[in-house]
Amino acid sequence: MKKFLSADFLLETESSRRLYHDYAAALPIVDYHCHLPPQQIADNHRFENLTKIWLDGDHYKWRAMRFNGVDESYITGNKTDWEKFKEWARTVPYTMRNPLYHWTHLELQRYFDIDTPLNDFSARQIYEACQEKLQQPEFRVEGLLNKMKVEILCTTDDPADDLAFHQALARKSFPVRVFPTFRPDRAIQVADPSLFISYLEKLGQASHISISRFDDFLDALKSRHDFFHVAGCRLSDHGLEQFFAEPWRESDLKNIFDKVLSRGPVNPQEVRKFQSGMLHLMAEWDHDKNWVQQFHLGALRNNNSRMLSRLGPDTGWDSMGDFPQAQGLSFFLDGLDKKDKLAKTILYNNNPADNEMMATMIGNFNDGSVPGKVQWGPAWWFLDQKEGIAKQLNALSNMGLISRFVGMVTDSRSFLSYPRHEYFRRILCSLLGEEIEKGELPNDISWTGKLVQDICYHNARNFFDWNEK
Repeated sequence: MKKFLSADFLLETESSRRLYHDYAAALPIVDYHCHLPPQQIADNHRFENLTKIWLDGDHYKWRAMRFNGVDESYITGNKTDWEKFKEWARTVPYTMRNPLYHWTHLELQRYFDIDTPLNDFSARQIYEACQEKLQQPEFRVEGLLNKMKVEILCTTDDPADDLAFHQALARKSFPVRVFPTFRPDRAIQVADPSLFISYLEKLGQASHISISRFDDFLDALKSRHDFFHVAGCRLSDHGLEQFFAEPWRESDLKNIFDKVLSRGPVNPQEVRKFQSGMLHLMAEWDHDKNWVQQFHLGALRNNNSRMLSRLGPDTGWDSMGDFPQAQGLSFFLDGLDKKDKLAKTILYNNNPADNEMMATMIGNFNDGSVPGKVQWGPAWWFLDQKEGIAKQLNALSNMGLISRFVGMVTDSRSFLSYPRHEYFRRILCSLLGEEIEKGELPNDISWTGKLVQDICYHNARNFFDWNEK
């Protein structure tokens, strides 16, 4: 019987073990999409205990605790940090076969050298041992990132953000290159005029532009796009349920904007038209600056209205959606391609039913100008587990070129999440190694090892123009 989480975890063949240990394990990490707080990075934050660094803000763990019958007071409520951690420890044994079980114990091993499974009986010992280590200088944010060999990370930032913490990082000798990502979701959400107008005030303040007309709105948003570029940003990101194949003209966008500004009701078609037009215009800006645009598609957010009103968004009440994606996505990409304005693009799906569609859609717009110009991004959110990662890798292999894939991201708010890259690398090496052993791939470890290194590091390192000034 093999030891749990041994050095050869998930690596069942000799070829898999060679690929991982000799080629993948020591590579740096390029985390081109995460939700880490820039302030904590700039402040080189020290976390008081495991609850602060591990449970605060982690809706993956919150969902599991609720599923296990834990009262909300131990999750987002006013219980003490120790009481919250103890309930998480009690929950962990019940997460077997959920990726949380693997992630939890990988994180304990890789950061704290703890091999003991976390449960009700080990909770106090593990909590105190980790608390002691977290007081040491090497367990501040900088040390945690260095420990995982994080070379580059990109946060997720609203256009109205002042990027003060990114600027502070740029002024000092921080070992990790930290860049913002332009995430303008709130700038296209016109279905609720009150929320949209409130956002316009923030955008206007950030851009120093008084927004009373659609042209003012475009100028303000474009000025923030320019500002982000100067701050080192080379990526945009959009969280969407779906794309819409909605024809539009700029005069339509102006009329809809005026209607929203006067707090008039907008109908669903107008919402779709405004979003379609604004996404297209911002995509052109991305192309002009040689940015990479990302689109996270298919999440059905904020399902529990009672808990949304109590706790707010991003607290664990989202699920997969079943939105039609292909037609709208094709319409959007083709509209940009026809004008030679299609930037490098990464598409993410939240529903595995869209896997093969995504794998084939990207091939429609790879024009030979850049290897893998249009990418199908890594298994995301509910799919970033062993089976979901393997399915994504297999579909991409079958219908595209896995050799040009830009690899894994954490998509996380936790500084302890970087073993997810190791998890991905082990699964990739397992798939390739098993096919070598079966004779489905040639026994050429050096070439396959190069492919592994490209997917895990070099492709992403070369895909983005972070060195461009």
